[in-house]
Amino acid sequence: MLDAAGVHARLRDRFGEAIGPLTGSGRDAWQRVDAAQIALVCRFAKDDPALAFDCLSCLSGVDWPKREVIEVVYHLYSYRLRHWGVLKVETPRDAPGVPTVSGVWPAAEWPEREVFDLFGVVFDGHPDLRRLLMPEDWPGHPLRKDFVEPEEYHGISTSRASLLRP
Repeated sequence: MLDAAGVHARLRDRFGEAIGPLTGSGRDAWQRVDAAQIALVCRFAKDDPALAFDCLSCLSGVDWPKREVIEVVYHLYSYRLRHWGVLKVETPRDAPGVPTVSGVWPAAEWPEREVFDLFGVVFDGHPDLRRLLMPEDWPGHPLRKDFVEPEEYHGISTSRASLLRP
């Protein structure tokens, strides 16, 4: 079992400057990964016997409009070694894209589709990248902080005010 510093050291030894400094502590500790390297880093994190991250427990997105980036966050867990790690990559808001990790963990396919749908991040190499929650022709990505919901969709009001009245 490695702590966050041990996981960071192992990744930094293998990938050098593609791995940023360890930030935070305990279960909240994370490290930034060069976006172009994320699939390679994840493959190593899964296959390396000292890391053995056999589970991608969560993949999510965070919109940072002031920084002009969208973060993709990967929470990894090793059932065998009972340790965890958090990786983050940044991608520009105006053309968000990162390599898919679905070749490492097939379970990544659905959360990558969700992040694509809600934030607009394109996962290069994804086998079936299409919207997951919103209709195919829905305008925009609703979890972006600057998203403005249309008043209507195909002639149907999107207002929910009448649903909130007793």
